[in-house]
Amino acid sequence: MNEMNQFPNSPVNPQFLPALPNATASLVLGILSIVMFWCCYGLVGLILGIIGLVMGSKAVALYKQSPGIYSEASFNNANAGRICSIIGLVLCAVIVILIIAFWSTVVAILGSFLPMSELFNNL
Repeated sequence: MNEMNQFPNSPVNPQFLPALPNATASLVLGILSIVMFWCCYGLVGLILGIIGLVMGSKAVALYKQSPGIYSEASFNNANAGRICSIIGLVLCAVIVILIIAFWSTVVAILGSFLPMSELFNNL
């Protein structure tokens, strides 16, 4: 029997190399973090971006330990997932900073019109 047919998942046959675990998941989470950065004050995108970044980093580290065992396409997916997660995290950070700046401005404007004692007495 031919050795390539006997062991189809071995590194001898590069056509049937397995995918990295969580490579596609990190790509999906990275894309979702970019899409969902505006949802719930950026918290949904932030959570998805962090999870996608961790999963993608682990997959890339696993590929770098033994590159002949896993397919290069799954390495590219994991790397793209890391990049998308970083972009999503930056967008979420910008949204969070803008929300904090907005509410700080609102409180400062309200504080200039009303003394703080009147603000708390009316609650």
